[in-house]
Amino acid sequence: MADTDLLTLMQWLSPAFPTGAFAYSHGLERVVADGTIHDAATLEDWLTGILLYGAGWQDAVLLAQALRPGTDLDALDALARALAPSAERLRETLDQGTALARTVAGITGRSLPPRALPIALGEAAQALSLPPATVIALFLQGFAGNLTTIAVRHVPLGQTAGQTVLANLAPVLGSLAASAATATLDDLGGAALAADLAAFEHETQDVRIFRT
Repeated sequence: MADTDLLTLMQWLSPAFPTGAFAYSHGLERVVADGTIHDAATLEDWLTGILLYGAGWQDAVLLAQALRPGTDLDALDALARALAPSAERLRETLDQGTALARTVAGITGRSLPPRALPIALGEAAQALSLPPATVIALFLQGFAGNLTTIAVRHVPLGQTAGQTVLANLAPVLGSLAASAATATLDDLGGAALAADLAAFEHETQDVRIFRT
Protein backbone atom coordinates (compact mmCIF):
# COMPACT_ATOMS: atom_id res chain seq x y z
CA MET A 1 0.00 0.00 0.00
CA ALA A 2 1.51 3.29 -1.08
CA ASP A 3 1.25 6.00 1.56
CA THR A 4 0.58 8.62 -1.10
CA ASP A 5 -2.34 6.59 -2.48
CA LEU A 6 -3.86 6.28 0.98
CA LEU A 7 -3.48 10.01 1.54
CA THR A 8 -5.04 10.67 -1.85
CA LEU A 9 -8.08 8.56 -1.01
CA MET A 10 -8.43 10.23 2.38
CA GLN A 11 -8.35 13.61 0.63
CA TRP A 12 -11.14 12.55 -1.73
CA LEU A 13 -13.27 11.37 1.21
CA SER A 14 -12.51 14.25 3.57
CA PRO A 15 -15.11 16.91 4.48
CA ALA A 16 -12.91 19.46 2.67
CA PHE A 17 -13.38 17.72 -0.69
CA PRO A 18 -16.06 19.58 -2.68
CA THR A 19 -18.70 16.85 -2.99
CA GLY A 20 -21.13 18.84 -0.85
CA ALA A 21 -21.80 15.84 1.39
CA PHE A 22 -22.58 18.17 4.29
CA ALA A 23 -25.77 19.23 2.49
CA TYR A 24 -27.27 15.72 2.51
CA SER A 25 -28.73 14.16 5.66
CA HIS A 26 -29.89 10.89 4.03
CA GLY A 27 -33.31 11.34 5.66
CA LEU A 28 -31.73 12.01 9.06
CA GLU A 29 -33.30 15.47 9.24
CA ARG A 30 -36.75 13.89 9.07
CA VAL A 31 -36.25 11.38 11.87
CA VAL A 32 -34.67 14.03 14.09
CA ALA A 33 -37.70 16.25 13.50
CA ASP A 34 -40.17 13.50 14.46
CA GLY A 35 -38.18 12.46 17.53
CA THR A 36 -37.10 9.02 16.32
CA ILE A 37 -33.48 10.06 16.80
CA HIS A 38 -32.99 12.10 19.96
CA ASP A 39 -29.75 10.88 21.57
CA ALA A 40 -26.55 8.96 20.89
CA ALA A 41 -28.12 5.52 21.37
CA THR A 42 -30.92 6.11 18.86
CA LEU A 43 -28.45 7.59 16.38
CA GLU A 44 -26.17 4.56 16.67
CA ASP A 45 -29.08 2.17 16.12
CA TRP A 46 -30.23 4.13 13.09
CA LEU A 47 -26.80 4.31 11.49
CA THR A 48 -26.15 0.62 12.16
CA GLY A 49 -29.35 -0.29 10.34
CA ILE A 50 -28.53 1.89 7.34
CA LEU A 51 -25.01 0.50 7.14
CA LEU A 52 -25.98 -3.16 7.41
CA TYR A 53 -29.28 -3.21 5.56
CA GLY A 54 -29.57 0.01 3.58
CA ALA A 55 -27.41 2.29 1.48
CA GLY A 56 -24.27 1.35 3.41
CA TRP A 57 -24.24 -2.27 2.24
CA GLN A 58 -25.65 -1.49 -1.18
CA ASP A 59 -23.12 1.23 -1.97
CA ALA A 60 -20.30 -0.90 -0.55
CA VAL A 61 -21.12 -3.74 -2.96
CA LEU A 62 -21.44 -1.33 -5.88
CA LEU A 63 -18.11 0.27 -4.98
CA ALA A 64 -16.44 -3.15 -4.78
CA GLN A 65 -17.69 -3.97 -8.27
CA ALA A 66 -16.55 -0.60 -9.64
CA LEU A 67 -13.05 -1.18 -8.28
CA ARG A 68 -12.61 -4.33 -10.37
CA PRO A 69 -10.73 -3.82 -13.66
CA GLY A 70 -12.78 -4.55 -16.73
CA THR A 71 -16.12 -3.83 -15.07
CA ASP A 72 -18.79 -2.30 -17.34
CA LEU A 73 -19.01 0.96 -15.42
CA ASP A 74 -21.80 2.36 -17.58
CA ALA A 75 -24.01 -0.64 -16.79
CA LEU A 76 -23.04 -0.51 -13.12
CA ASP A 77 -23.88 3.19 -12.95
CA ALA A 78 -27.28 2.52 -14.53
CA LEU A 79 -27.90 -0.16 -11.89
CA ALA A 80 -26.88 2.20 -9.09
CA ARG A 81 -29.34 4.79 -10.33
CA ALA A 82 -32.13 2.23 -10.65
CA LEU A 83 -31.55 1.06 -7.07
CA ALA A 84 -32.14 4.53 -5.58
CA PRO A 85 -35.41 4.21 -3.64
CA SER A 86 -36.54 7.82 -4.03
CA ALA A 87 -35.94 11.00 -6.02
CA GLU A 88 -34.00 12.55 -3.14
CA ARG A 89 -31.71 9.55 -2.76
CA LEU A 90 -31.04 9.55 -6.49
CA ARG A 91 -30.13 13.23 -6.38
CA GLU A 92 -27.91 12.61 -3.36
CA THR A 93 -25.80 9.95 -5.03
CA LEU A 94 -25.68 11.67 -8.43
CA ASP A 95 -24.81 15.13 -7.14
CA GLN A 96 -22.01 13.85 -4.94
CA GLY A 97 -20.70 11.43 -7.55
CA THR A 98 -20.68 14.11 -10.22
CA ALA A 99 -18.83 16.52 -7.93
CA LEU A 100 -16.27 13.88 -6.96
CA ALA A 101 -15.60 12.85 -10.59
CA ARG A 102 -15.30 16.47 -11.72
CA THR A 103 -12.84 17.40 -8.98
CA VAL A 104 -10.69 14.28 -9.30
CA ALA A 105 -10.60 14.83 -13.07
CA GLY A 106 -9.49 18.41 -12.49
CA ILE A 107 -6.69 17.28 -10.16
CA THR A 108 -5.44 14.32 -12.18
CA GLY A 109 -6.27 15.22 -15.78
CA ARG A 110 -8.16 11.94 -16.19
CA SER A 111 -11.46 11.72 -18.04
CA LEU A 112 -14.04 10.79 -15.40
CA PRO A 113 -17.72 11.06 -16.38
CA PRO A 114 -20.45 11.92 -13.88
CA ARG A 115 -21.73 8.81 -12.15
CA ALA A 116 -23.51 7.71 -8.96
CA LEU A 117 -21.18 8.20 -5.99
CA PRO A 118 -19.94 4.63 -5.38
CA ILE A 119 -19.33 4.12 -9.09
CA ALA A 120 -17.54 7.46 -9.45
CA LEU A 121 -15.31 6.68 -6.48
CA GLY A 122 -14.60 3.16 -7.71
CA GLU A 123 -13.60 4.38 -11.15
CA ALA A 124 -11.34 7.06 -9.67
CA ALA A 125 -9.80 4.69 -7.11
CA GLN A 126 -8.90 2.04 -9.69
CA ALA A 127 -5.73 4.08 -10.22
CA LEU A 128 -4.73 3.71 -6.55
CA SER A 129 -2.73 0.78 -5.22
CA LEU A 130 -5.07 0.08 -2.33
CA PRO A 131 -6.91 -3.08 -1.25
CA PRO A 132 -10.64 -2.90 -2.07
CA ALA A 133 -11.59 -3.47 1.57
CA THR A 134 -9.55 -0.40 2.57
CA VAL A 135 -11.25 1.80 -0.02
CA ILE A 136 -14.67 0.52 1.00
CA ALA A 137 -14.02 0.94 4.74
CA LEU A 138 -12.89 4.55 4.32
CA PHE A 139 -15.86 5.29 2.08
CA LEU A 140 -18.26 3.90 4.69
CA GLN A 141 -16.52 5.79 7.46
CA GLY A 142 -16.91 9.00 5.48
CA PHE A 143 -20.61 8.28 5.00
CA ALA A 144 -21.17 7.51 8.69
CA GLY A 145 -18.99 10.44 9.74
CA ASN A 146 -20.99 12.91 7.68
CA LEU A 147 -24.29 11.75 9.19
CA THR A 148 -22.78 11.81 12.69
CA THR A 149 -21.64 15.39 12.17
CA ILE A 150 -25.15 16.34 11.06
CA ALA A 151 -26.62 14.71 14.17
CA VAL A 152 -24.12 16.48 16.42
CA ARG A 153 -25.42 19.80 15.13
CA HIS A 154 -29.07 18.97 14.52
CA VAL A 155 -30.21 16.70 17.41
CA PRO A 156 -28.06 18.22 18.95
CA LEU A 157 -25.48 15.85 20.42
CA GLY A 158 -22.26 16.79 22.14
CA GLN A 159 -19.07 16.35 20.16
CA THR A 160 -17.88 13.57 22.49
CA ALA A 161 -21.19 11.69 22.18
CA GLY A 162 -21.05 11.94 18.40
CA GLN A 163 -17.47 10.71 18.21
CA THR A 164 -18.33 7.86 20.58
CA VAL A 165 -21.05 6.73 18.19
CA LEU A 166 -18.61 6.80 15.30
CA ALA A 167 -16.00 4.87 17.30
CA ASN A 168 -18.59 2.25 18.25
CA LEU A 169 -19.40 1.77 14.56
CA ALA A 170 -15.78 0.96 13.62
CA PRO A 171 -16.18 -2.85 13.94
CA VAL A 172 -19.34 -2.69 11.82
CA LEU A 173 -17.55 -0.67 9.14
CA GLY A 174 -14.59 -3.05 9.03
CA SER A 175 -16.72 -6.18 8.85
CA LEU A 176 -19.01 -4.68 6.24
CA ALA A 177 -16.09 -3.60 4.05
CA ALA A 178 -14.51 -7.05 4.21
CA SER A 179 -17.79 -8.73 3.23
CA ALA A 180 -18.51 -6.28 0.42
CA ALA A 181 -15.02 -6.68 -1.05
CA THR A 182 -15.77 -10.29 -1.96
CA ALA A 183 -19.49 -9.88 -2.70
CA THR A 184 -21.14 -10.10 -6.11
CA LEU A 185 -24.09 -8.26 -7.60
CA ASP A 186 -26.24 -11.19 -6.48
CA ASP A 187 -25.59 -10.04 -2.92
CA LEU A 188 -27.23 -6.66 -3.49
CA GLY A 189 -30.37 -5.99 -1.50
CA GLY A 190 -31.74 -3.86 1.28
CA ALA A 191 -34.32 -3.81 4.04
CA ALA A 192 -33.93 -0.37 5.65
CA LEU A 193 -37.57 0.51 5.12
CA ALA A 194 -37.74 3.15 7.86
CA ALA A 195 -34.83 5.02 6.30
CA ASP A 196 -36.46 4.84 2.86
CA LEU A 197 -39.76 6.13 4.24
CA ALA A 198 -37.92 8.97 5.97
CA ALA A 199 -36.47 9.99 2.60
CA PHE A 200 -39.95 10.01 1.06
CA GLU A 201 -41.38 12.08 3.91
CA HIS A 202 -38.48 14.53 3.78
CA GLU A 203 -39.46 15.49 0.23
CA THR A 204 -42.57 17.27 1.56
CA GLN A 205 -41.27 18.43 4.94
CA ASP A 206 -42.29 22.05 5.54
CA VAL A 207 -38.98 23.30 6.98
CA ARG A 208 -35.83 21.79 5.50
CA ILE A 209 -32.18 22.53 6.16
CA PHE A 210 -30.69 19.63 4.18
CA ARG A 211 -31.30 18.48 0.62
CA THR A 212 -32.15 14.93 1.69
